[in-house]
Amino acid sequence: MPNTLFDALFAPLADRDDAFLILPDGRQITGHAFLAMVAQQAHALRAAGLGTGDRIAVQIAKSPEALAVYGAAVALGAVFLPLNTANTADEVDYFLGNATPVVFLCDGTKEAALAPVAARHGATVLTLNADGSGSLTDHAAGQPQTIAPVDRGPEDLAAFLYTSGTTGRSKGAMLTHRNLLSNAEVLRDLWRFTAEDVLLHALPIFHTHGLFVASNLVLLTGGKMIFLPGFDQEAVIRLLPQATSMMGVPTFYTRLLDDPRFTRDLVGHFRLFISGSAPLLAETHRDFEARTGHRILERYGMTETNMNTSNPYEGERRAGTVGLPLPGVELRVMADGLEVPRGEVGTLEVRGPNVFKGYWQMPEKTREELREDGWFITGDLGVQGEDGYVTIVGRAKDLVISGGFNIYPKEVELLLDEVPGVLESAVIGLPHPDFGEAVFAVLVPQKGAVLDVETVLADIRDRLARFKQPKAAVVVEALPRNTMGKVQKNLLRDQYSGWFTT
Repeated sequence: MPNTLFDALFAPLADRDDAFLILPDGRQITGHAFLAMVAQQAHALRAAGLGTGDRIAVQIAKSPEALAVYGAAVALGAVFLPLNTANTADEVDYFLGNATPVVFLCDGTKEAALAPVAARHGATVLTLNADGSGSLTDHAAGQPQTIAPVDRGPEDLAAFLYTSGTTGRSKGAMLTHRNLLSNAEVLRDLWRFTAEDVLLHALPIFHTHGLFVASNLVLLTGGKMIFLPGFDQEAVIRLLPQATSMMGVPTFYTRLLDDPRFTRDLVGHFRLFISGSAPLLAETHRDFEARTGHRILERYGMTETNMNTSNPYEGERRAGTVGLPLPGVELRVMADGLEVPRGEVGTLEVRGPNVFKGYWQMPEKTREELREDGWFITGDLGVQGEDGYVTIVGRAKDLVISGGFNIYPKEVELLLDEVPGVLESAVIGLPHPDFGEAVFAVLVPQKGAVLDVETVLADIRDRLARFKQPKAAVVVEALPRNTMGKVQKNLLRDQYSGWFTT
């Protein structure tokens, strides 16, 4: 069995003259042609100085060429670091300073703003645009269409993904070839993916769900992807009849349910719908089954681990739960240093070949969250029933997950507190019918100040990625606190719980 990503995912493309990627306009890219693109990019990146163990950071739109960069990095034995396309220059500055990539790849429209940031951290800048053009493509033209991959082992690093807690700055989770490949192999068997599958891929490819779950799984199994730049309702409705499977965040499914064209007949041939990255409301689960006859398969994963649990392919897909631990993944529920009995709430911990190697340049954080015996403290509060099904009941660190993206309140609060007239703020996540959760801010004015909510939110708009920005805010006289002075966010969540849903 191959033990590195290139051998398992990309090398088999050499024998594929059938379509690997199907584009919205009907164009198709064969597996062989895609591998040639990977090779040419790898040669161009090597010429730009990217070598074994080096980091390559990318902030680019989703495209076939963007996916090929991932393969090129793997071929060179480099560490692939995808960044959210919504991150601001300030946020990119932090990531580049922490990861110290040799190459930074960005959209040409952002080059003027980001080139000085990259230069500050010693990274060579190349561009790749949404249409596939850019300096990387120019340098790749004429390069050899084959490449001998650098020899890598299962414990070598393959990628960094930056994750967030509720305090401090983002942490770079170090993922190995074994982490990513073992998870893809388990999901292939569990979810019954084969070369006959056509996956409708509308997810971004800068985080785990779209890149390391969806793309890796199709590459591993020799299937096809209908590769959309993003979730476009018209395109999804039009292309669903060509697909057999789909992975999405709850937002995808709530939007489809709002469309009268989304019917049982439209997806009667479908094999599997999967949801993750944010909690799926039980109501959405029930409505989806009533409309289509399909029960969405919900699973649970994290940046640091990829997938940990899944509802079964055959058997009960239970609304409100994230299913059972994956084969090879151990899960326990802990409180006060002890494992709690089944049915009791505690902090979820997991151990297995999918668990990351640690946080880049943060040994103390690694020791805090990754035990020496391999157990990772997820920070999620959950309960495991007698039959093994896991239910997530909250997040110990008040993490907000909106539309599948992680947001830690502290980062937003720090910016809000800098706005003139704001004394302090509390940022929480509230239930939202479209995004699962929406960011909500509670503001306290300085003495004598009169706050206008829209003015405050506008003040931070250019300093924060859009998905992190509060969708609404209120002004209050004071925040609720306990006797130790800690803000009781649970009370705020209860008070405003129906803001977006009633």
